[in-house]
Amino acid sequence: MTDPLKTTHEVITSFWRRHVWARPLMVLAFLAVVGWLLRMKVESSLQANLTSVLQTTLQAEKEAVRNWVRIQQNIAASAMADEQIKATIDSLLAGAKPDATRVELLSLPQAADLRRVLNPLVATHKYNGFVVLEKSGRIVASNYDQLVGVQLTEAEMGFIREHVLVEDPMMLPPIKSKAVMPDRDGVERAGVPVMYSTAAIRSESQEVIATLGLRIQPEVEFTRILEIARIGGTGETFAFDRRGVMLTNSRFDKQLRRIGLLKDDEDSTLNISLRDPGVNMTEDLRPKLPRSEQPLTHMAAEASEKRDGVSIEGHRDYRGVPVVAAWEWLDDEGFGIATKVDVKEANQTLTIISRAFGGLYALLAIASLAMLVSMVRANRLAAQAQLDALELKRLGQYTLEEKLGEGGMGVVYRAKHAMLLRPTAVKFLDSSKANEKSIARFEREVQLTGQLNHPNTIAIYDYGRTPEGVFYYAMEYLDGLDLQTLVARHGPQPEGRAIHILKQVCGSLAEAHSIGLIHRDVKPANILLNARGGMFDVVKLLDFGLVKLVDSASESQVTKAGGVVGTPMYMSPEAYQSPKTVDARTDLYAVGAVGYFLLTGEPPFVGETMLDVLKHQIQSIPEPPSKRLGQPVSQEFEQLLLRCLAKAPADRPATAYDIITELDRIPTANSWTEADARYWWRRYVPNLPSTTPPGAVISAQPSSTIILDPANAASILPPR
Repeated sequence: MTDPLKTTHEVITSFWRRHVWARPLMVLAFLAVVGWLLRMKVESSLQANLTSVLQTTLQAEKEAVRNWVRIQQNIAASAMADEQIKATIDSLLAGAKPDATRVELLSLPQAADLRRVLNPLVATHKYNGFVVLEKSGRIVASNYDQLVGVQLTEAEMGFIREHVLVEDPMMLPPIKSKAVMPDRDGVERAGVPVMYSTAAIRSESQEVIATLGLRIQPEVEFTRILEIARIGGTGETFAFDRRGVMLTNSRFDKQLRRIGLLKDDEDSTLNISLRDPGVNMTEDLRPKLPRSEQPLTHMAAEASEKRDGVSIEGHRDYRGVPVVAAWEWLDDEGFGIATKVDVKEANQTLTIISRAFGGLYALLAIASLAMLVSMVRANRLAAQAQLDALELKRLGQYTLEEKLGEGGMGVVYRAKHAMLLRPTAVKFLDSSKANEKSIARFEREVQLTGQLNHPNTIAIYDYGRTPEGVFYYAMEYLDGLDLQTLVARHGPQPEGRAIHILKQVCGSLAEAHSIGLIHRDVKPANILLNARGGMFDVVKLLDFGLVKLVDSASESQVTKAGGVVGTPMYMSPEAYQSPKTVDARTDLYAVGAVGYFLLTGEPPFVGETMLDVLKHQIQSIPEPPSKRLGQPVSQEFEQLLLRCLAKAPADRPATAYDIITELDRIPTANSWTEADARYWWRRYVPNLPSTTPPGAVISAQPSSTIILDPANAASILPPR
């Protein structure tokens, strides 16, 4: 009977002997886990400390505000307890007729007496003035003449009856003044923020008939109290009402003016709403929604519902800057207070520790991966030696002659058939990158392309595996130049030649579409122009390796579901937005883009990054070729190209055959003759190259073709 322990030991021993490279990786993984656990413990401790600091700061500010409010309430109550002040106000109320005008109220001797008796109190406690408000909502006295005789609206009176005309002294949160008065800089204007400490005025029967309000400038003490406790260089503490309007000044007023949240003559008190713009506006990003439609910040939304809390996970503040914060709603005072600090500053210590750990990880990785790198290099050398060995012998019916080039997954050799002596290109799968997925993709490329026999489609002759297990296939040898090279060397092409080329491309696509195949990567680099059999400007469409078999059950096994396949400058909008739904019309979009490129020397859309190009493909309307080129183009040809480039597939020509038919009807369709083509080739390509450009025979060029997940597109698209 087989000993299971012995068998297991032999398997493990065999694994370590065959996979020496796994040892440093195991050490690296162990150290990474230990480091991660240690970092998590340090992070937890720092977060607990940050929570404590926020809560302590908030509680200290809350007590300071409440003490100040109580002092102001006591001063107002003491004023009404003063017999002289009380008698003067009673006399004023008795002499103020209900229909008296402002002039009549100001002319009352009691009005001057009240200013005289209240001035010492106002000066001593640095008040900004006073008002006497009747129960009816009329202001009968004030040190500002503009306020005298003002009648409050019914909406304002609702608030007054609830918060002012009450038995106990009250402190009203900041409101905007109705009168023109000096702001904190001495500039007289309306809407200056003011607060009132109020005390009830009672009749002989102790009924509240009016109120005395002592006016306070919020920035003199209220804001200053909340400015005392700030955390670091970005911390601030402020008050706000239930609507999320800031009741004190922000420390970032200059910044708020720069990003457009404040006007030049405003400060933040009563002018800033605690709303989340959705972006960091300090980085010059613009929110999508207007300020009035933006949601309250997390802190303001919670506090307005009377839910106190602390958030160290980070949320955006009214500038869109990520912050950590603590907040509390003061029900008796009728407003909330919060303290916050930018996440970046709050996490400075953790960032330093993370960088230190990162540095250690980097050193460990360098040391641990040194052996792995050497193993990889050894494997590559072995793979190269394997391919070199192939050059020294025949491969079935083919004799290998020289390497032509290599791409992301394969290497190509020029070969010759032993009996037919026909030049052939043989493509091998790079054995160092061989796995079941890549082999499946190569076999799929061969099988799909092998179904096509149109004269403008590259022909596949054979495929198989070498005795060493290397997958290969043999294909038609081509010795022309691709359209990308053609335009790069010779500029925009004549209209007739462009039509001649597009007809051949559409012929190849028409056959593929008729059997349910979609190319998905039609582009200038995949269209080769040749001189063959005495004919010139013969097109060969290459790289059916990215082809999609419509309704194929095996498709998902070799192509990631939902992945984007193609080249951005020639990719249809639907290929990026909903790659699972593309059909043959995505190839027709690319045909239009190739024709545009041939005519103008440029693709329809360009950008600094490929992501910019993709955005243009989805959103922008292409400029007419004649305008881009700066010279006339046949209206029929221009309109056909623009229809091919329509955003909606339904607005494009229905099939490749339809495009061929329309191309034949263009007046310049036959302006490029065989004689023209022969002259061009003999002038510019007198001796055809003896080797094939890598792009002509290797599919899926990594420098231009992308296969990506839409959610990660922005992070991996290379620069233009």
